[in-house]
Amino acid sequence: MGLKERIQNEILILDGAMGTMLQSMGLPTGEFPETYNITHPEVVRQIHRGYLESGSNIIYANTFGASKKKAALSGYSYEELIVAGIAAAKAEAQKYNAYVALDIGPLGELMEPMGQLTFEEAFEQFSGQIRCGVQAGADLIVIETMTDLYECKAALLAAKENSSLPIFCTMSFEQNMRTFAGSDYRAMALTLGGLGADAIGINCSLGPQEILPIVRELIKYTNLPVVVKPNAGLPSPDGTYYAVQPTEFAKAIAEFVKLGVNIVGGCCGTNTQYIAAVKKTVEGLKPVKRCPVKPCAVCSASRVTEINRVCVVGERVNPTGKKLFRQALIDRNIGYIVKQAVEQVEAGADILDVNVGIPDIDEKEMLVTVVKAIQAVTDIPLQIDSSDPMAIEAALRVYNGKAIVNSVNGDEKVLDTILPIVRKYGAAVVGLTLDERGIPENAQQRYEIAQKIVSRAEYYGIPRRDVFIDCLTLTVSAQQQNAAQTLEALRLVKEKLGVKTLLGVSNISFGLPERELINKTFLTMALQNGLDLPIVNPNIPAIMDVIYAFNVLTAQDINSELYVERFANTAEAKPSQQSIEQLSIGSCIKKGLKEQCREEARRLLKSNEPMEVVNSYLIPALDEVGKEYEAGKIYLPQLIQAAETAKYAFEVVNAAMPKSQQENDKTIVLATVKGDIHDIGKNIVKVILENYGYRIIDLGRDVAPQAVVEAAQKSGARMVGLSALMTTTIKSMEETIQALHKHNICCKICVGGAVLTPEYAAKMGADYYAKDANDAVTVAKAIYSEPTA
Repeated sequence: MGLKERIQNEILILDGAMGTMLQSMGLPTGEFPETYNITHPEVVRQIHRGYLESGSNIIYANTFGASKKKAALSGYSYEELIVAGIAAAKAEAQKYNAYVALDIGPLGELMEPMGQLTFEEAFEQFSGQIRCGVQAGADLIVIETMTDLYECKAALLAAKENSSLPIFCTMSFEQNMRTFAGSDYRAMALTLGGLGADAIGINCSLGPQEILPIVRELIKYTNLPVVVKPNAGLPSPDGTYYAVQPTEFAKAIAEFVKLGVNIVGGCCGTNTQYIAAVKKTVEGLKPVKRCPVKPCAVCSASRVTEINRVCVVGERVNPTGKKLFRQALIDRNIGYIVKQAVEQVEAGADILDVNVGIPDIDEKEMLVTVVKAIQAVTDIPLQIDSSDPMAIEAALRVYNGKAIVNSVNGDEKVLDTILPIVRKYGAAVVGLTLDERGIPENAQQRYEIAQKIVSRAEYYGIPRRDVFIDCLTLTVSAQQQNAAQTLEALRLVKEKLGVKTLLGVSNISFGLPERELINKTFLTMALQNGLDLPIVNPNIPAIMDVIYAFNVLTAQDINSELYVERFANTAEAKPSQQSIEQLSIGSCIKKGLKEQCREEARRLLKSNEPMEVVNSYLIPALDEVGKEYEAGKIYLPQLIQAAETAKYAFEVVNAAMPKSQQENDKTIVLATVKGDIHDIGKNIVKVILENYGYRIIDLGRDVAPQAVVEAAQKSGARMVGLSALMTTTIKSMEETIQALHKHNICCKICVGGAVLTPEYAAKMGADYYAKDANDAVTVAKAIYSEPTA
């Protein structure tokens, strides 16, 4: 029985931590763990041997950080580190008939739109690691400790396209059931399952008790084997102990197994004693069979739209019949296109159709550009609308989530070209009830084409719940009898095939006066006949009102919550038809509308002094975004996007300031302490602080205490921010704080990092503790509001 069969039928035990084990066996602070594969292979083999003796069926090679850019800091190539790591693991695994996993961790850079790393660059880095690991003899690929679903997708696609090995994907979640980057566990299940992962799950970040509630929900969204690899609870800040002991850890693992988890192990703080306890606890148990009822749903990384009520597909990102939109495509006016997307989201769209197909432009390149631009400013799921297979695939590749493809039809060539692409990327698909002969006039023939599409989709491995049938709306002014045929076809498809249905509503009224009346009447009739996904303009209140009312009357809007929210205070609740050009600068910042933000800053400067614009408009806008982040209403991508958008306004304001006012005395020194090579958290803090107008001196990562002292002395900064992710570098942080005090540097010290607490920060002598970037802004304001000595 191969591994793919075993993960379906057995409880398999993974290993425990590698990093903390290496540290306990002499790995110096700040040294690249993977170098031990070459310099101390016997130590790495000893750790593997210990886990195998304790009962591990699968061990992870010591390759977690062996990416191209990270390896460049170690003095070795990533290929050398991976080959040596796989060799060390295989030398021990073969004695126990165990499997060796190529371990792939995050690249250590923020991906677009939060950072500069593109999807294509990430894919290439991961591809190099995977080709090397496969050639070295890995038995499977593990992609772990991911917090950005986009990065996880890049790694998974690299694994699928460069190997045929089994692939496990695990992400790290916080207690709010989201990752650090805001990814939703349901979105993880929908996206990674659709892309072809063999097992998915959770590792690191939390202890077993904190992970348990997330797993209870996750198993409802996937029928794949589920992996759980928790930390041994939370570490003490100095890393001397972890909160959960082996017996308690194994007892918690047993609870996961009862839920249906069948691949278990340990992450940070666990050792051979933990794995031995797990082995003893699960020995003899059989996997619990799970039969989750997977929902019909699509998603972005942070928003899941379950199609369990009538959901609105916004139609405005489409050049058909729209001269301004066509011109925007020709002029590459992406700002205008993004505005159309944002307006529809504000008006209540659940999904956005994205179509850029006009002659004389490169549709593939433009579709990729527009998809990236829209998903940078909104988390609403997208429907990729094109007839070009290359454009569809390119857009699906860079989309962060599970999209819909619009569309296929009954033509054999179209089905056999597009459906394999849909399956590869785990998307849903719209099926048009036409074929090479055109659109049938009667409902029965349209139903038969729908039946063919559903059957062919299932043949390619696309589940029926992911096929949405469009029975096609024809213009009633030209073909009046066809309206009834469309409605009858809808009814047949819903009753006989049981799939979701989609329809472009506004086509019905072309050429007639009072189009809105025809549209909303036809919409009501279509909904009654089984329409689930009307493609409409959500900016027309009368159309949206029909949908809200229908969802109440058919009990799809539970307790009428959405209806009440829309109409309880009618004047305030109904979406405004105000043009987005009239949005305040605060709204532009919140929505990520960069060009509009720049123009609004120019408008404000006509009647306000530059510092008045900063203090009365820009800072309050950023504060409001920060409050929404703290409240969990928005997530890290939106926080960073807002900060980046505000930068456009600051550029305009700064240019208008007298030179004397441009000199910024609000200076902050930031550094990741000596021995710590992780600087994503520090980089996020930098972005947010810069957009509040602070001048940042970024010393980078692995910074010696003396370098921090010198930078603080030279700059006269009143604030020094220190970051440490690893327990082993807390000592370096303490030494840096002591050095600043010893040299009598007149500054306040703020510290942050995953392993720190406010209590330990105070114990080390820090003045402030910041749990995240938004907290760092609060600290900076407090420091710079104090009078200088």
